[in-house]
This record gives sequence, structure tokens and C-alpha cells, in this order.
Amino acid sequence: MSDPKYGEPIEEHPPVETTSVDEAVASAHAGLADAEAASREAAVDAPSTADAEAADAVHTSASAASEQAPQPVVAEPAHAESAHTEPVYGSSFADDPVDETYVPGAYSSSAETVVVAEPVVPVVPAAAPAPQPIFVQAPEPPRLRGNRGAAGAIGLLATLAFGILYLGAALGLQAIRGEVTGANVGTAALAAVQSWWLWVPVVVFFIGFWLLGAIINRGRWGHWVIFGLLVGVVAYAGHLLGQLFQAPFWTLTARQGADLVQGQLLAPLAIVAFVLGRELTIWFGAWVAARGKRVTELNDEAQREYERTLEAGPRLHQS
Repeated sequence: MSDPKYGEPIEEHPPVETTSVDEAVASAHAGLADAEAASREAAVDAPSTADAEAADAVHTSASAASEQAPQPVVAEPAHAESAHTEPVYGSSFADDPVDETYVPGAYSSSAETVVVAEPVVPVVPAAAPAPQPIFVQAPEPPRLRGNRGAAGAIGLLATLAFGILYLGAALGLQAIRGEVTGANVGTAALAAVQSWWLWVPVVVFFIGFWLLGAIINRGRWGHWVIFGLLVGVVAYAGHLLGQLFQAPFWTLTARQGADLVQGQLLAPLAIVAFVLGRELTIWFGAWVAARGKRVTELNDEAQREYERTLEAGPRLHQS
């Protein structure tokens, strides 16, 4: 059939029923939908053969629709643009190469744009860091100072004084009896320094003085005045013990030892030892008591400072 020329009449064909065409197009669309559903199911089980099977289903449905539908001849006016063009299936559709790549929505009559909204993550404000606990070491209670060490040191001086006075009294008594003269006083003093009768009462006096100082500690001077009598008794006993060591007592019988002690009970040097022990304890004890009073004041001040610190509570010192 040749194209009509201008001026020639156009052959009019009888009207073609569009009902059969619409049914064919609907059938084609239904076939395409079935093929699309089949391709989706096949893509889950066998992804490698999904495109081939979908293409075969499309070719089969398209061939069936083209065989059943008559070919319409539609004369379109020139320069006319259709808003929507339906696909026309020709007899040679099966021979055309088909792109086997499946594109979802390619056969849809209208394009739809799906916008996937991103999930909104709520912004939670960061919690403020919890304040760290500050550990403050509690102040330790003050350690009370004692006076026993001072009593021992002062006792050494008192013992030195006791030894010198005791030795002088012994030499004086010997001089009165005529045993010591100016010519042999040095020899007599050297012999006394090397004798038991001098060192035993001196050592006993120191022990008595220090024990009393350890007991009284920071006590008042009145305690030394009263209990100094005990140190005098200890010094008196030290004199008797020194005479026994001088004998010596391990060479004496019990009777001889008792007679020696009985003869020294009221000896002048024994009385001197008692008096020196009593008086030196009183006067040197006053020194110990004065220091003990000072130590007591320091302890009270430290205790008051400790109590003020506890009442004030912990403090933070910034450098």
C-alpha cells in the first residue's frame, strides 16, 4: 500500500473495534505482572536464572497478545504529541533482541518517586559528669608527750651529784678517823673509785630516781617532795648492799653477813646516803616537775588545736 498523495482521495476503512485491542493490552499487562511476580519469586531461590525466566515469560505473553490482537491503523495528525503512548506489539516483536535486565517499574504507566525518610535519631544531651568524691584524711589526734626521758636525763645529773657528795662524805669521815690525810687523799679517792662500796649505792640511787620519775612523769613538784623519801630509803639500802659487795658477801657466812649489816645500820655514811638521796631527789625533782609542767601545756595546746580542727571540718587548699 502506497502512501496517499495530496489531492487524491483517502480510502476509508471500516471502523475497527477497540474493544479487542483493549482486551489484548490488558491481557499483555496481566502477563507482564505475572512474569514480574514470577521473576521476583525466582530471584529469591535462584538469582542466576531469574532474568532468563522473566524474559521468557515476557516473550511468551507478548507473542500470544500479538497473535490474538488485530493490527490497528491509527492516523495521527502531524505535530501531535500524545501525553501517554501505549506500546504497540508487532508481529516481529519476538525476533527483536530483548534486554534481559529487569528494571522494576519500567512497564508502569506512571513514574512514582519513593522518598525514603531517614530515621530520626533523638539527640540525647550528654549527662553532666558526676562529681568525684574527695577523700579528706581526718586529722590524727595529737600524741601526748611524756616526761620520762627527761626524768632519766636529769636523774643522771642527780646521780653524778650523789656520787661526788657521797665520796666526799666518805673521805671526810675517814679523815676524821685519821685514815686519810692530805698526803694520801688522792690515793684514797682513787681506791674509792675502784671499790664496790661507792658504785653500788650510786647505781641504786639512779635506779630509784628514774623509777620515781617514770611514775610521776608530768606530775607536780609536790609529788617529788613526798615520794622523795622513798629514794632516800633506796639510797640507804644501796649503802648496805655496797658494804656487802665490798666484803665480799660470797666469802662470808650468814652470821658474818648479818653482823656486817647490823654494824652499818646506823653508820654515819649510811645516814649520809639516806639524806643525800632524799634531798637530791627533791631539788632535781623540781627541775623534772618544771619541765613536766611545760610538756603538759604543750599537750593541752595541741589538744585544743586538734579540737578546733575537728570543729572547722575539712577544707580544700588550692595551690
